[in-house]
Amino acid sequence: MAHDPINSPLNSPGEGPTIRHPLPQMYPGGMRIDTEEEQAVLEVLHNKRLFRYYGPNPGPSKVEELEESYSRFMGTRYAQAVTSGTAALLCGLAGLGIGPEDEVIVPAYTWIASASAVVAAGAVPILAEVDESLTLDPGDLESKITPYTKAILPVHMRGAPCQMDEIMAVARKHNLLVLEDVAQANGGRFRGKRLGTFGDVGAFSLQFNKIITSGEGGMVITDQESIWNRVVMFHDVVGGERNHIPEAEILPGINFRMPELLGAVALVQLKRLDYLLEIMRRNKQILKESLTDVAKRKGIRFRTLHDPQGDAGIALVFFAPDAEGAHRVGRALEAEGGEAWILYSPNDVDYHVYPHWSPIMNQRTWSPQGGPWRNHPRRVTYPPDMCPRTLDLLSRAVHVDVSPELTSLNLEELADALNKVLEAQF
Repeated sequence: MAHDPINSPLNSPGEGPTIRHPLPQMYPGGMRIDTEEEQAVLEVLHNKRLFRYYGPNPGPSKVEELEESYSRFMGTRYAQAVTSGTAALLCGLAGLGIGPEDEVIVPAYTWIASASAVVAAGAVPILAEVDESLTLDPGDLESKITPYTKAILPVHMRGAPCQMDEIMAVARKHNLLVLEDVAQANGGRFRGKRLGTFGDVGAFSLQFNKIITSGEGGMVITDQESIWNRVVMFHDVVGGERNHIPEAEILPGINFRMPELLGAVALVQLKRLDYLLEIMRRNKQILKESLTDVAKRKGIRFRTLHDPQGDAGIALVFFAPDAEGAHRVGRALEAEGGEAWILYSPNDVDYHVYPHWSPIMNQRTWSPQGGPWRNHPRRVTYPPDMCPRTLDLLSRAVHVDVSPELTSLNLEELADALNKVLEAQF
């Protein structure tokens, strides 16, 4: 987005933007890559051990070491490394036995992969509203349960934890399985417990935009041996044999095996995770406190956080009184040298918001007779206005990145710019 301070209505002639020093890009782990990751990759290359199970030289597997470290970090019995966050979701769904005639409840605000994975598993995604945390609303979740509901897929969006106590209570009440999508909140907590450890399965992404990264990659965690057995079989066509599962119980799988190069990078990045979260939470608190007064006077509400201490801190999100006001804030902050995102604009395609999930909304399938909807026991449709509260919240939501690379000068200028914009626009 180009900045044009000359035409800003908030600046006097010649004054220039409030933010005079470039803000860092929002790649938390990616911006911290240094010689430690380099050495880890070179070690793999020198050993010519690019595949976790064998190579010309004997030695330990970086991917196996990553899995062991990840399970210790999360406090779970099992962790399986895979090729992407979407692969993690697919493996998690396979682990839970999700398939045709099943319904899985998905929030209406999440990356499309959450719903696409359900479709790929042969099940039907059912969309539910989010609350003011922009995560799954437990009340609307319960209203969407049918006799065909098999699982709930809560997503910890923009670093914020879902209300997992209430979601798990609904799951227990209705005997439903839970797969947590933790792609955007890796390392976060709810009431002291790591996100991804509440449900039956947790799925994580290591894609480059995520908090820690290996460029691509994902992780699956669980405490249940039966689920883990299914995950290892699904993620590797010979996963059953490799993991000594009885031949009569082996199921067909596909290959989502993480390469050693990704495992080496992810292993180093994992060591940085808690420190990155600490910095982002501190930066977010500084920004939020600087806006408390103007927000109170101007009718601006911050996103609800079900557990502020467990929030990953990757973004500051607040709600303008209306969509027009949110867009005014976005344009004015851009003119001040900053950047903000309005989380829903009807004409700007964003695959985080359900009306823009064209392949899902239109129930497109890879073959004329394929797809989970055709033979589903009941008719499921996706009207564009089916989740009005979600669309209202997102249309008024202003999102500001909170990078761990923000300097004290960046924070001061960004806080000044946000205060100036909110004072002028409301």
